[in-house]
Amino acid sequence: MRLWTANSYAKMNIDKCKKWGKIMKKIIIGAALLYLLSAFYPANHLQVWGADTGQKKTESVSDADSMPVKAIKITSITISMAGDVTLGNNQKQGYAGTFNEKYDLKGKDYFFKNVKSVFEEDDMTIVNFEGVLTNSNGLVKKEWNMKGKPKYSKILTAGSIEAVSLGNNHRMDYGKQGEADTLKALKKENITYAYDNNVAIYEVKGIRIGFVSVNQVYDGKKVESYLQKGIRKLKEKKVDLILACCHWGIERVYYPNQTQTNLAHKCIDWGADLVIGCHPHVLQGVEKYKGAYIVYSLGNFCFGGNRNPADKETMIAQITFTFEDGERLDSSKLQIIPCTLSSVSYVNDFQPTIATGSKKKKILIHIKRLGIKKNIPIE
Repeated sequence: MRLWTANSYAKMNIDKCKKWGKIMKKIIIGAALLYLLSAFYPANHLQVWGADTGQKKTESVSDADSMPVKAIKITSITISMAGDVTLGNNQKQGYAGTFNEKYDLKGKDYFFKNVKSVFEEDDMTIVNFEGVLTNSNGLVKKEWNMKGKPKYSKILTAGSIEAVSLGNNHRMDYGKQGEADTLKALKKENITYAYDNNVAIYEVKGIRIGFVSVNQVYDGKKVESYLQKGIRKLKEKKVDLILACCHWGIERVYYPNQTQTNLAHKCIDWGADLVIGCHPHVLQGVEKYKGAYIVYSLGNFCFGGNRNPADKETMIAQITFTFEDGERLDSSKLQIIPCTLSSVSYVNDFQPTIATGSKKKKILIHIKRLGIKKNIPIE
């Protein structure tokens, strides 16, 4: 049996105090370390000013919230399309009142002055280039031969036009020499062009736009081979958009025929994202097939081949495609800008102009009658 004495109790209390002293010392040291750590490495909190009181408040931020978020890159590509552009005269014209005279009087900036603001704001402008740029006189025997001077290629760049379709019935008006001189003049101005088996690619904002151009008027069913092979070639080149430019239809007829419709649908079935038509010299309607637009005829635009055409109505068609991180979204937007091919009504002054007032209203009514659907925005 153990006997407790006063000395025993005193010793026990001293031992207990030493033990608690060590514990408290550890607690104090631990608290000090925590304080220091919190000063240098604060917890995941943000201090923000209260919207109502102006006082600071604390908001928790989780690890997930603090992780960086990858930004989605949205790219919009707007393409302007206009119709027949003939920079020069036909072989039956003299000099007075012609395109050539107007160039000598006004210079290269005159012709697209009234529509340049539209073309400058887009990402690509494409027109149907009808005729040649050559000094050759070796014309091919036919009803109409269109020719301008090689320096006229500067008119295109002055008007902010980047691309032309050459698959038409006037590229060979002055034979092989005329064709070679035209291509040389276009290359000099960095104008992108396509025809027959020769496809083209224009790149803007990191988006590659490919196009093929054919002349169904002369080549008939043969163009199907050009189109299929051209579209396939562009796909192999990994382009982001494919345009099919078709020279087709009947002159001065306002509605597409079955041949045009069938070929347009085939183009889209083969992989085209947009079909652009020319040749009738007047406007034709617009169709949407499997989500892709078909503009059947853009009419004349800056047309030196006729000093005073009876129908001066024309338009600029603009389409906008949207890409998300380089992948094209399904939606596209088409709008129509009514124009006249001349700034005056009594003659062709070769200066296409955006229509206003009653003239704009008249053209809009006409365009709608041609078959453009109500869901297509018209500016």
